[in-house]
Amino acid sequence: MSFVGASLAKAVVRRAPTMARTPVMATGTRRTVTTVPRLGTEAEMQAEAVAQIRARIAYQKELMANNPHKSHSEEWNELWTWIKISLFVCGPGCILAVTKDLIFEVHHHRPEENLPEYMGIRNKEFPWECGQCDMFHLDCWAKCRAEKK
Repeated sequence: MSFVGASLAKAVVRRAPTMARTPVMATGTRRTVTTVPRLGTEAEMQAEAVAQIRARIAYQKELMANNPHKSHSEEWNELWTWIKISLFVCGPGCILAVTKDLIFEVHHHRPEENLPEYMGIRNKEFPWECGQCDMFHLDCWAKCRAEKK
């Protein structure tokens, strides 16, 4: 027996005594997803499944009646309202933020020379021809190649 089958069998055994006391779905009692159908003949189980589906549909209809939706045109009007808010409020805000960064912020680089010793520690050399140079440190590469010639 598979893990799922064993788990389902245990759930049926655990829930069987409490399910006998549970009223039928047609009376309006809501059941959770974790409940399983009562054991019985195939026709009884099928009838209970149909009753559960009908109760779920009735519950969904009740929810829809209590929470009416807007018409199609109202939904589109609300959609365009949020599009306008996005374009005319968020758009200029983003443009201002980028402009501020371009004008006032300075792009900082790590200093090239005179680094403290702890920033240049190498346990082993890099696997390329100039083993002491970082991959994109072009000045170091130029010095290394000049020294090798």
